[in-house]
Amino acid sequence: MATNNPSNPPSRRDETQLSVDFNLQSKSSSKEEEYALREDYATLHSGEESDLLKRLDRETNLKTLYPRMMSGHLQGQFLRMVTRMINPKNILELGTFTGYSTLCFAETLTEEGKIYTIEANPEWQHISEKYFSESGLKHKIEFIIGNAAEIIPQLDVDFELAFIDADKQNNRLYYDMLVKKMKSGSFILIDNVLWSGKVIDLNENKDKDTQIIHAFNEYVNNDKRVENILLPFRDGLTLVRIN
Repeated sequence: MATNNPSNPPSRRDETQLSVDFNLQSKSSSKEEEYALREDYATLHSGEESDLLKRLDRETNLKTLYPRMMSGHLQGQFLRMVTRMINPKNILELGTFTGYSTLCFAETLTEEGKIYTIEANPEWQHISEKYFSESGLKHKIEFIIGNAAEIIPQLDVDFELAFIDADKQNNRLYYDMLVKKMKSGSFILIDNVLWSGKVIDLNENKDKDTQIIHAFNEYVNNDKRVENILLPFRDGLTLVRIN
């Protein structure tokens, strides 16, 4: 889930328009425009988005206040690729939003696989459940509304992959719960770890969220229980393997 910070890169637009924009702007642009152009170029060269996900992307942009919270096409393709590489039987997702990333995971799971997705806010449930039903993958999706910190201990499931994309102030809580719960060799993905680049300059960005995310990044980087890599991908994505 991308951040709801207005300075985030824009969500994916029509591919023809992306191509036109790239050709027109690539020669002279600010750093922000350059970043957007790189993401547009990467999106154009990263597989095709299904019609269902295109419709979900559009509805999310039209009907939600912060559509950038959605993973979107480029990150969705990355999540699909990670799922194919790991081939998990069970996935845990914290932060469903309108269900884009959930569907990316579900599409890539084996027929016996399942994704458990937890969302604290029921506001977007009508959108996500509609697309879960239309996808034909609802049998692979266990959709839970509630408090993740309370629900995680109740899940008697071995998760090989988890995706933390919920309330950022609780990243460390969720992370520690999952490192203890998941087996050696399992993987955790954590989204928005660059926080629109604000974590790079803590003197300039002294807001609480930025400080919390930076402290979390430091915590993971010094955690001997895991191997980790922070990818400068969209709003920053950390991939962790439990030792």
